[in-house]
Amino acid sequence: MSPQDPVAGIDIGSRSIELVLLEGGQVMRQAKLPTTFDPLAQCHRLLEGLPPARIVATGYGRKLLVENFSHHRVTAITEIQAYARGAYYLNPRVRTVLDIGGQDTKAISLGEAGQVVKFEMNDRCAAGTGKFLEFMATALQVPLEDFGSFALQAERRIQINSMCTVFAESEATSLMARGEPAANIALGLHLAVVQRTLAMLRRVGIGPPLLFAGGVAHNPCIRALLEEHLGLPVIVPVMPDLVGALGAALYGQQERLKKQGRDQPGVAA
Repeated sequence: MSPQDPVAGIDIGSRSIELVLLEGGQVMRQAKLPTTFDPLAQCHRLLEGLPPARIVATGYGRKLLVENFSHHRVTAITEIQAYARGAYYLNPRVRTVLDIGGQDTKAISLGEAGQVVKFEMNDRCAAGTGKFLEFMATALQVPLEDFGSFALQAERRIQINSMCTVFAESEATSLMARGEPAANIALGLHLAVVQRTLAMLRRVGIGPPLLFAGGVAHNPCIRALLEEHLGLPVIVPVMPDLVGALGAALYGQQERLKKQGRDQPGVAA
């Protein structure tokens, strides 16, 4: 393959699958589909019509792609590697990466060259993830895409004591039964997510600037609360969902250039 040949990065998450196609160092295509009950079919849809490309997969479903696309040049990297590379490429000054996705939360500390210094990942419980917010939005009968804006309408802050999805729903129901406005409860739920996230960030070390990636980065209440509690601006890319797919594609491009005895400028090894 020549340096100009395309490389596709694909991030298979619990709620969505993202694709970034790089060719000659330039992003040629970006796409996203819901994961659905058949993520493999969705991957086929995303890759349909693309030129032959090396594929680098990341996300919880990355092994699925490796096992089922044997006729392609498919490799897999961890989400930590992918998000670190994608974030550093977007802003080489970034020292902390936060990704809150549908199924897990990742906090990553980066060195000056973009290398991973320390990381934490919550992937065993829905607490503090997009799935938690989705479940709570449904319980309060608010569309998920409006949940953050709805929470920002709260008149006061209340404490939600449980981060277990089942217990948090029970607590929210009890609050509503006592006449607490739904917006106040929504803000309390967002605060609970941010408090859990801050604990993870502090364990890896919070160095500015901080880049916020993943689907939950679209939520304006989570962004505002993070900035308030951290006391520093939070960088949110134009398409925060695509950071992992971008990092996977960058990895594939750099590995190919390394084999050809060249290094790709501006991307950490």
